[in-house]
Order: sequence, then structure tokens, then C-alpha cells
Amino acid sequence: MKISVCGKGGSGKSAIVALLASELRARGYHVLVVDSDESNSGLFRMLGLDHPPAPLMDAVGGKRSLQQKMVAKFSSGESEPKMEVLSEDKILLRDIPHNYIAGGDNLRLVNIGKILQSLEGCACPMGVLSREFLRKLTLEANEVAIVDMEAGVEHFGRGIETSIDTVLVIVEPSLESVDLAAKVKSLAAEAGVSRIWAVLNKIGPDEIALRLKEELRKRGVEVIGLIHYDAGIFEACLEGRKLSGGRAAQEIGDVVNRLLSTRTREG
Repeated sequence: MKISVCGKGGSGKSAIVALLASELRARGYHVLVVDSDESNSGLFRMLGLDHPPAPLMDAVGGKRSLQQKMVAKFSSGESEPKMEVLSEDKILLRDIPHNYIAGGDNLRLVNIGKILQSLEGCACPMGVLSREFLRKLTLEANEVAIVDMEAGVEHFGRGIETSIDTVLVIVEPSLESVDLAAKVKSLAAEAGVSRIWAVLNKIGPDEIALRLKEELRKRGVEVIGLIHYDAGIFEACLEGRKLSGGRAAQEIGDVVNRLLSTRTREG
């Protein structure tokens, strides 16, 4: 199962990714987290790791080299959604070189690449690499990949979700977040993803959750779970610690139950 986690900036998608990964690992799954957000650099801390792995971008010669390859392919008439930069036909977890994957004990992290300096250009090479890596990533029976997407919906334009089984859009209490969820549902369906759900996050009073669910219902978006505001999560993020325990960690279990039960019913 490959799960994409997306949403507007600040919705808490990286925290949800970390909580999902921890819960699935606790249930015996081998979890690979794919950091496909070129701007957020703290996901490895949320997972309890001491350092991030080397970016996969380095494995293809670095961003500049990949940009040059893309220019050559554009010049030959090849469109971005069809570009390939990896030599492998398929990629197994055990085949990823150790310096490009961090962690252990059934929870590991891969980092596509980051924007590191001013004027280095757009994040298009990261999108090309993310799409191909996820397409070629071949999971075995007890393996799950969770992808932390960049904020917004540009990754849909790059076709990254075409290799995804399930899209979770994280919705915080704002109209912008609700409207983005509706857009995600439409784009994910166009990409061929049938399992598209919202997870409400950073929720306070129950009446706020009811209002959000109603607004999402009007837009045809089903809610699969609800994570209340948890001060412990904010403190851990501020201090650069692993996210664990607390109400949010308990509530993510309900989300995982829904994910796994749906997967079982669909065979």
C-alpha cells in the first residue's frame, strides 16, 4: 500500500505522516516514509531519527545534473510525465543503498531532495524523481509506503499520485483547507486514485469538527478520521523530538483501522 499525505501548508501533514508511520510499525508493518516535500526539513526528527538520509537526488548526479537531463529530454520532444532518470526497472526496499535510507526497526526514511539555497531553480527535478521512484517502488506483502507531499496540489500536475493507492488530505479548521480538499479529491480521481479521504487535524471543540465534516460532505469529500489539538505534538515539533503518545497518537489508530479495513474489503 502506498499512501500519499497532502494538504495546505501548515495543516500538519508531516505530523500525521509521522503518527501514521509509528502506528503502522507498531502493528507489525515494515514502513517506508518518503519525504517528497522539498521545503520541510524536520520530518526525520518527528520519526525519532538522529539524521536524515542522503537525498536520492544525489544518486542521479544531483539536481543540476538532473536539470540538464530534463532539458535534453524536453529538446527531444519528451514530456515531463514520461521522463525516466532511474536505471532500475523496479526498486525493492532492501535494494535501496544504505546511505540513501535512514532508520531501522521496521521504520525507514527516504528523502527525495530539498531546496537548499536561493536561486537554485524550481523543484521540478524533485517531482520527476519522486514520480519515477514511487512508480518503480515494489512493496512486498507486509510493507507500506507513506509519502509526505509538498504543500498544495502541484504534485498532482507532475503525476506523482499516479502510482499511489490512497490519498489522505489533511484538513485544518479553515475554508482554504476545506476548498483544497475538494480540489485534491478531483485531481486524485483524475490520476486514477479511488481511495481519497480527509483527516481532520488540530481540532478543538466538537462543533468545529461537525462544521468541517458538513462542509466537506457538501464537496463530496469523506472524512476518515479526526485528530484533536494536542499540545504534546506542538511541543515535540518545537523541540525537535519524536512524536509519540498523547491523544493524537491514540486517534491516529482509528484512521489506521479505517485504512486497513477498507484495504481488506477491496482485497
